[in-house]
Amino acid sequence: MKSTREQAEAFLQQHDQQHLLKFYDQLTPESQEQLLDQILSLDLDKVVSLFESTTALQEQVEDDLVPIEAGDWESFSEEEKHRYEELGWEALRSGRVGAIVVAGGQGSRLGHPGPKGTYNIGLPSGKSLFQLQAERLINLSGRAGRTIPWYIMTSPENHAETVEAFQRAAYFGYPLDHLYFFEQSVLPAIDSEGKILLAEPGRISLAPAGNGDCFAAIKRSGALDDMKARQIEWLFYYNVDNALVKVADPKFIGYTMDSQAPAACKVVPKSHPEEKVGIVCLNRGRPAVIEYSDLPRELMLAKNEQGNLLYDQANISMHLFHMDFVEKGAELPLPYHAAHKKVAAIDEQGHPVTPSEPNAYKFERFIFDLFPLADKLAVLQVNRSEEFAPVKNKEGEDSPETARSLVLELHRKWLLEAGVGEERIANRTVEISPLTSYSGEGLHAEQVPDPTEKTLIL
Repeated sequence: MKSTREQAEAFLQQHDQQHLLKFYDQLTPESQEQLLDQILSLDLDKVVSLFESTTALQEQVEDDLVPIEAGDWESFSEEEKHRYEELGWEALRSGRVGAIVVAGGQGSRLGHPGPKGTYNIGLPSGKSLFQLQAERLINLSGRAGRTIPWYIMTSPENHAETVEAFQRAAYFGYPLDHLYFFEQSVLPAIDSEGKILLAEPGRISLAPAGNGDCFAAIKRSGALDDMKARQIEWLFYYNVDNALVKVADPKFIGYTMDSQAPAACKVVPKSHPEEKVGIVCLNRGRPAVIEYSDLPRELMLAKNEQGNLLYDQANISMHLFHMDFVEKGAELPLPYHAAHKKVAAIDEQGHPVTPSEPNAYKFERFIFDLFPLADKLAVLQVNRSEEFAPVKNKEGEDSPETARSLVLELHRKWLLEAGVGEERIANRTVEISPLTSYSGEGLHAEQVPDPTEKTLIL
């Protein structure tokens, strides 16, 4: 019988990937075993096929795009707003809503060594993205009288670190029996020659297979069975890197339920035509999201009769799905998209290399490739400054600095609307805990002490 190493060598030779064992003899026995396990777990036929097919063709955009109809929260009457929010609160009070966060990424682009959800954007409180989200859910759960089940999708790369971070923080006060951690799948990164990259001499460079793996991972992990057992009907989906995300937003839930759509999407108007966000629209009559890199420039700049951008509904990765839609989506083989990115690896001598230009392909599936399955997509336009503060880049646009500024400016606005005089908070940094207020409610002037300190945390 062949040894594990001989099996791995034969397996790699079939696909011309023998270089993965180049440093094998330099590894410790434990590292050797881990590398062999990684190699033998690869679906190399799938990887090679993806590389050949996905990198050969550029993404094609159909020529039958039209804008999608969206409800604008700010334009609704107070009566409509109240009705939608009450529908949402009723769903929360009856335990029919769960929340899922896509949190498989690392914070390496931010210079952070751990999972992105553990990143602190620099608020006075020092709270991480995970803590901000946990506290918003705790606030809603307390007001609803029912704890909202929270599902955290990690990746093999950061799963253990994520769980450990929650444990160290005593789960941010969240009831452990309402938390469910599970992993998404990963695929190796491949260079332009079709060779799988090594992150280290004894470790293959693996990347999460995209948020489109979410529904399949829910089923594969047993999370779907857990949702059924809890009789969840609606699943609120979001990305971990939005510092202002209104997790399980009652108004969004109610609006979606009232629309009788199986899926929903929050959008904001684009900040400028070239903003790097996907556009929610109709493609051949079906709901779709077109990535900014795939939208022809003439459509990117096109305007309507009122002089506004025609394709202006920016996808901010906040969705709501009916569980029937989730179950259906879990069975579907979504397409993979190739992303040409900078991937840290080692060179032929085993030395670490940090590329300055894209050097590898990652293969991802996107959650919005499920949208065409919906006969109707409920789209709700919300205020960007209140709900969208992405943390994607170390500096500049969509950075910790811009996200922090958006959070603190919103909290200042809440206090002014609550009747706090400008002179009480002028030249002060004010942060409001999500445990104190979810979206500006429950605040009053008496909570703000006289300005003796420059930094105030409520």
